[in-house]
Amino acid sequence: MPLYEYELCEGDCVVCGGRFTLRRPVNAKPLTHCPACKKPVRRVITSFNTPKITKPLSISDAKKAGFTVLKRVGKGEYEKQ
Repeated sequence: MPLYEYELCEGDCVVCGGRFTLRRPVNAKPLTHCPACKKPVRRVITSFNTPKITKPLSISDAKKAGFTVLKRVGKGEYEKQ
């Protein structure tokens, strides 16, 4: 389920702080009032997280990170690099 961020249309609230985040199903009806204080709210467009795209590890980077690097030399046979 995605997270949606909402803010009050007017004023402030001690209960919700004027801005809150809810996890809601995609097919749920749009939220029009705060569940805590019942004041009108609007959905805020926010950024989203994506996996960080990185370059593949090189053999030297893998060794520095503590991995054992193996090279295939035959069917079922490997040797350390």
